[in-house]
Amino acid sequence: MVHVLSSRVLIRPGDPERSRAFYGETLGLAVYREFGTGPERGTVYFLGGGFLEVSGRAEGPVAPGVRLWLQVADVRAAHEDLVARGARVLREPVEEPWGLVEMWIADPDGCEIVLVEVPERHPIRYRPGI
Repeated sequence: MVHVLSSRVLIRPGDPERSRAFYGETLGLAVYREFGTGPERGTVYFLGGGFLEVSGRAEGPVAPGVRLWLQVADVRAAHEDLVARGARVLREPVEEPWGLVEMWIADPDGCEIVLVEVPERHPIRYRPGI
């Protein structure tokens, strides 16, 4: 058995400065820590219950199938804010058949990010009788 103490998602961007601007300014993620120096230094952001590290430099495009899932309190408000900040919206907010409200954006390298709102009465949040 592996006893996990902490975890983070690692992203190797094509242009580290552009990606730091996206995650830090466009998405507004708070910085947990930074390490190294120069343009390829590492930045670790708070990501809800985990962390997102942007460091190094990619040698090719984003790996297919890699996506980030970010739960937010209000997807529609996040949409308005992200559009105003210049984020590339792939899909407007939509209530899905499974009950979550989702919108999709992409980071500068094309990594897809789904922002998810869990409505108050959704089974993830609400269990009658408990």
